[in-house]
Amino acid sequence: MVFDDAGYGQETQFPTASSRYLPIADHGLIGDLRTVALVGTNGTIDWYCCPRFDAPSVFGSILDAERGGSFELATDVPARTRQFYFPDTNVLITRFSAADGAGEIQDFMPVVDDSHDSGRHRLIRRVRCVRGTLPFTAQVAPRFGYGAEPHTARMQGNRVLFDSPSLSLALTATAPLECDGRDVRSRFKLLEGESAVFALDRVDDEVAPLGCARREAGADFEATVRFWRKWLSASRYRGRWREMVQRSVLTLKLLTYAPTGAIVAAPTTSLPEAIGRERNWDYRYMWVRDAAFCVYALLRLGFTSEAKAFMGFLSEHCINCDDRTSGPLQIMYGIDGSRNLPELQLSHLEGYLGSAPVRVGNGAVTQLQLDIYGALIDSVYLYDKWGQPISSDHWDEVGYLVSWVCDHWDQPDEGIWESRAGRQNFLYSRLMCWVAIERAIRLATRRGLPADLPRWRVSRDAIYRQIMTRGWSARRGAFAQRLDEDILDAAVLMMPMAKFISPVDPKWLATLDALSQELVSDSLVYRYDPYLSPDGLPGTEGTFSICSFWYVEALTRAGRLEEARLAFEKMLTYSNHLGLYAEEIGPTGEQLGNFPQAFTHLSLISAAFNLDRALG
Repeated sequence: MVFDDAGYGQETQFPTASSRYLPIADHGLIGDLRTVALVGTNGTIDWYCCPRFDAPSVFGSILDAERGGSFELATDVPARTRQFYFPDTNVLITRFSAADGAGEIQDFMPVVDDSHDSGRHRLIRRVRCVRGTLPFTAQVAPRFGYGAEPHTARMQGNRVLFDSPSLSLALTATAPLECDGRDVRSRFKLLEGESAVFALDRVDDEVAPLGCARREAGADFEATVRFWRKWLSASRYRGRWREMVQRSVLTLKLLTYAPTGAIVAAPTTSLPEAIGRERNWDYRYMWVRDAAFCVYALLRLGFTSEAKAFMGFLSEHCINCDDRTSGPLQIMYGIDGSRNLPELQLSHLEGYLGSAPVRVGNGAVTQLQLDIYGALIDSVYLYDKWGQPISSDHWDEVGYLVSWVCDHWDQPDEGIWESRAGRQNFLYSRLMCWVAIERAIRLATRRGLPADLPRWRVSRDAIYRQIMTRGWSARRGAFAQRLDEDILDAAVLMMPMAKFISPVDPKWLATLDALSQELVSDSLVYRYDPYLSPDGLPGTEGTFSICSFWYVEALTRAGRLEEARLAFEKMLTYSNHLGLYAEEIGPTGEQLGNFPQAFTHLSLISAAFNLDRALG
C-alpha cells in the first residue's frame, strides 16, 4: 500500500480497488523521441506503446485497469511519494518515504540516434534505497495489442521473454524474477546505498537482448541526462517563468517523432474530456495545425532543427499538388506520413473510469479545416524569418497552397474544433485563410520571390471585408463564431495574435469583454457553449487550456497587464505536480482529456514569452 501527496503537500490514499484509476494529472512522462511511457505517482507505468507513439499499447491500464496491462513498481510497505524531474531533463524520479527508509525510482528511456540500436526502445527503471531499509515489489503484466493479443512469458537465465504475435519484449533485472508463463513478479529488499535495475527492451531477429548491469544502467542514466541538458541549453528564454517554459519545451520535444520530424498532438488516446462520456479521441498523430504552432513556439526559443525537420516532413508526406478538390493538405497524418487513419472502437476496453468508447484512429482525418493553411504558412514565414531562408522548392509549395486557398476560402468547413455537426461558415477558418495569404505576400515581398501578388491581394482583402462585415455581430457587440450569427467562440482570441486586427481596436476590445463575460470562468476559458452551438456530440466539456493561455496573450496585447499576469499565474496552478497539462480543466480543477497535450504547452510558451516581454 502506498500513500501519496504527489508534490502537493497533502497526504491522500491512492485509489482503492473499487476506483482503480489514478487521476490523469498524477502522471509523469518519459520517452526516447519515438514513443513514451506514462508513470503514475504510485510508481506504475500504465501507458506504453511500442515501438512508436501510435502502436498498440503494451501497458494500457489507464484505459482498462483489469485488461490493459501495467508495470507496477513500489515499496511493499506504506509510503508517501513525491515525483519530480531530474533538473533540466526528461528523467523522472519517484521518491518513496516510509517508516524504515526512503528510496526512489529513476525512470528514463535512453535517446539514441538512427543506428541499429534505435529499434530497441529500452525502458530503464533504476530503484535505489537512499536511507534505511526498504522492501519493494514489482509486477510486469504486459497486455499486447491493446489487451487483445495473447502472449507467453518464459525465463531465459536472468531474463524473461514476452512473446506475442506482433511484438516481443525482453525484461532483464538485477533483482530475482518469478514468471508464471504470462506475468512476472519480483520481491526484493534494498539496504541504504543499494540499487536494483529493471530494463525492458523490444527484441526481434535484428535486435538482440542486452544485459542490465547496474554499471550499464548508470552509464545510460548519465548519457540521457547529458542529452537532455545539451538540447535544452539552446533555449533563449530567460524570463520570469523559466521553469514552466523549460518543462513545456522539454515536453514538446518528447512529443516529436525523430525519424520523420512529426510532432504528435498528444501521446495518448481516449482520455475523456468529460468522465463517463464519449468525447474520447486518439491524438497520437500529427495535426498540421498543432505541429505548425509547435514550430512557432520552438522557433521563439531558438530551436531551429525541429522546425527544419517539420518542413521536411511537410514536403515529403503532406503536400499533394494533384488534389484540387478536397485540398492539398489533410488536417492530420500518421507520424510516418500515412494518410489513412480509420477510426475504430475497442469495445473490450472499459475506458478511463468507464469512459467508453476507447477509440484508435481518428475519423476527423477526412474533414475540411481551412484554418490549417494559415497555421502552416505562418510557420513557414517564421521559419524563413527566424530559422533559415526557405528553399525554392518550398516556395513553390507555398505558392501552390496559397493559390488553392484563393480559390477555396469562401466555403463552409468543420472548423478548428472538428465539429461533427456538418460544415459551417466559421470565422476562425476565414481568419486563418487571411493569414495564409497575408504571410505569403510578406514573404514574397521581403525576399523578392515570384508570386501572383495582385491576385493574392484581392483574395486577402475580400476575406478581410467579409470578416469585418459578416463576422461582426452588432447585436452582441463582438466577433462571432460563425458568419451572420451571434454565438461566441474562444477561437477568435487569435484575431489580434494573427495581426488581423489591432489589439486595442474598439471592436476587438468589445469582443474581449464579451468573451470574458460569457466564456471565462476565473481565468479559465471554454471553447464555446455546446448548447448554443451544437457540435454533433452529446454532453459538455471542461475549459480548454489552450484558450486560457490565448486569453492571457489577448489581455497582454490589449495592455491589460495586471489582468493578464493574474490570469497566467492562476493558470499555472492548474498544472500537475510536474508542470504538465492535459487538454482541459474540469469543474473542480481536475485535468481532463489526452495528456500531456502539445497545444496547451505551446500556448503556455507563447503567453509566457509575450507577457514577460510586455512586463519589461
